[in-house]
Amino acid sequence: MQKILVTGGLGFIGSNLIRMLLDKNYYVINIDKVSYASNFYNLKDVLNNKNYKFIRTDIANKKRIKKILNYFKPICIFNLAAETHVDRSIDSPKNFIDTNIIGTFNLLECFREYNNRNKKGKLIHISTDEVFGDVLIGRSKESDAYAPSSPYAASKASSDHLVYSYIRTYKIPAIITNCSNNYGPRQHPEKLIPKLIYNAITNKALPIYGKGKNSREWIYVDDHCDALIKVFKKGKIGHFYNIGSNVNLNNLNVTKILLSVIKKKNKLGKNVKVKFVKDRPGHDIRYAINSTKIKKELGWKPKMSFTKGIENTFDWYSKNKTYYSHLKKKDIIRRIGLKK
Repeated sequence: MQKILVTGGLGFIGSNLIRMLLDKNYYVINIDKVSYASNFYNLKDVLNNKNYKFIRTDIANKKRIKKILNYFKPICIFNLAAETHVDRSIDSPKNFIDTNIIGTFNLLECFREYNNRNKKGKLIHISTDEVFGDVLIGRSKESDAYAPSSPYAASKASSDHLVYSYIRTYKIPAIITNCSNNYGPRQHPEKLIPKLIYNAITNKALPIYGKGKNSREWIYVDDHCDALIKVFKKGKIGHFYNIGSNVNLNNLNVTKILLSVIKKKNKLGKNVKVKFVKDRPGHDIRYAINSTKIKKELGWKPKMSFTKGIENTFDWYSKNKTYYSHLKKKDIIRRIGLKK
């Protein structure tokens, strides 16, 4: 049985990717340092799966990572271990430098040594569309210059550059992907959509930054995971692949669609209404990427409509309210990222 290593597998995208890989009959090793955003609840029903192995460690732990690679000999590493929340990067940028840059560097060093002995493995480094910065007109292509606006985006841009430098200099078999905003089950409620769902369920106001005009390209997490597996199987070494839905919505429109879905299923509390709050410092107006390359070269395209994806997402949180008990309440409700 082929073995695949997923870093950051207790997080949102990582846990959904692991479930998909197990369904495709891979043996999956999940390494996660168990940070505030990690949640064992995300994989509670696969913990006893004979094809799943969890190891608690940090990608910055070179000695441990080397041992794991040499023992399991994975054919692929999906690197999803990262600090991802822009607001947190405003308050604590050092955590993002340590994990997203130094952690990636350590993983690259371990993989470089591993690849010298095992030529069958490859590394898929998962990044974000935020590295391109504000895109007021059109859509960013893989060849466009990076212009990150936040410490988070800058740390991911740095990690992408590191990976590419190792591809060019050391000839490691790696691929870089840049994805648009994900949503779906198992996402930490610090992010917009699960935050709105949590507040709607608990009869709280729905906080929207600024005037709600900031636009994002939204993709359902399973579509993203499907694309990552396509990249692993068919992607060209040394290439970048944008992964997106081509569907842009501003935050106010997202909220309206979510409310329309919830109203069909639940009675809303009297406090569940939009509340405009102070905007995030340096908040980008619009992200948008061109995903033509992955569609043409690898035959991938997203399957989930936004409304259906929102329905699925709300249904999951409604049926899994104990999910929240596995998180610190302050990490759910506290507003951060206002420092200047």
